[in-house]
Amino acid sequence: MPRTVDHAERRAQIAEGLVRVAAREGLHAVTMRSVAAESGVSLRLVQYYFQSKAELVHGALRHLERQSEERWSARLARLPRPVSARRFVESFLSEALPTDERGRAFHLVWTSYAVLAMTDPDLAEQPFVEGPRRLERQLADVLRQAQADGELAEDRDASAEAARLLALNHGLGTSVLVGQRSAREAMKVVRYHLDRLFETPARTSD
Repeated sequence: MPRTVDHAERRAQIAEGLVRVAAREGLHAVTMRSVAAESGVSLRLVQYYFQSKAELVHGALRHLERQSEERWSARLARLPRPVSARRFVESFLSEALPTDERGRAFHLVWTSYAVLAMTDPDLAEQPFVEGPRRLERQLADVLRQAQADGELAEDRDASAEAARLLALNHGLGTSVLVGQRSAREAMKVVRYHLDRLFETPARTSD
């Protein structure tokens, strides 16, 4: 009896092929044919799951996002309970930095995609910014809860602080990729900003 095709598994196999090509040669060098060869499948099969290179690259980004979310969940589960907002946010940002090969691949593919989308209408049509928007909303919610719990000053704008932290993290990630600083140095900068964000507000005397 023939084996039932697992479409999610096939998509993941093809996405992994793209990630390897992009990490080795750059996203600009990715073609449907090169991904098919790297994945060990036919060009026709790649075209069956992804109608264009833009869809293929976006599919690979979603694949990397899911993997990152799984790693983040595992990292969060290892933190001692109760988890403070400060510790939660630091762990959240640490997962987003390219501190290992998977993180490096994610950062490289996403940054390359963003640059290419500026001049490629097909890439720009894909909703690739929804991932960062979702992370920003999630981080803002954590900061609002921290305000409710008294861990963060009430006069902080949670949405603006979330945007600032993610922009900082993204820039630091790029600096790690290009060799400007190490991952350890990048985390030192992240902690510097978190120390100031979560510093205990001065109490006024009655």
